[in-house]
Amino acid sequence: MSFSDIFKSNFIDNVTSVSILDMAIALALAFGLGMFIFLVYKKTYSGVMYSASFGTTLVALTMITTVVILAVTSNVVLSLGMVGALSIVRFRTAIKEPLDIAFLFWSIAVGIVLAAGMIPLAVIGSVIIGIILLVFVNRKAHKNPYIVVVRCDGHDSETKAKSFLDGKAERCVVKSKTAQKGAVELNMEIRLKDDNTDFINTLADMEGVQSAVLVSYNGDYMG
Repeated sequence: MSFSDIFKSNFIDNVTSVSILDMAIALALAFGLGMFIFLVYKKTYSGVMYSASFGTTLVALTMITTVVILAVTSNVVLSLGMVGALSIVRFRTAIKEPLDIAFLFWSIAVGIVLAAGMIPLAVIGSVIIGIILLVFVNRKAHKNPYIVVVRCDGHDSETKAKSFLDGKAERCVVKSKTAQKGAVELNMEIRLKDDNTDFINTLADMEGVQSAVLVSYNGDYMG
């Protein structure tokens, strides 16, 4: 290759393959929709520990995907190389909340659709998805479930405790039972008739009941 051939390289021609205006519009829209996804994620988060870095990742992922797809759509050869490069990427971060996967795919999908020039689809689709998530994820159950952990000293006190809870709750289901010498531990799911939780004090004072614990939970239980 001669010195003059360097200046004839297609690399220089690819600089103008995507106009500055197109890049600016695409990245601005990607940032705006990424922020919308981030706000929906923040409003619908129901986990134990909120991660602000994951919300920032959603914005960055939307913009990064837009940049990648803009490059791919401007060069067919580059698209083949991009597929090969991305196929070797491995992500090791564990996704703790199943809903987080939906937000990740949402960010990627918005970036792809924006870079493809389908702006109305990206905007209207994101608004509809955001409204659906806000309605369904933030929907509160009419009767919140609770887990009652009761530790008794025998079968008789266990029967009395369960009969007492049956009378105080609309629904009482034994989730697990641990029996040891001189002690029985029950984990029961209950649905209260109202928001009054004073019954747990009465249960703890019953004869044969060593302790009683009331825990609110979201309905997901393994046991």
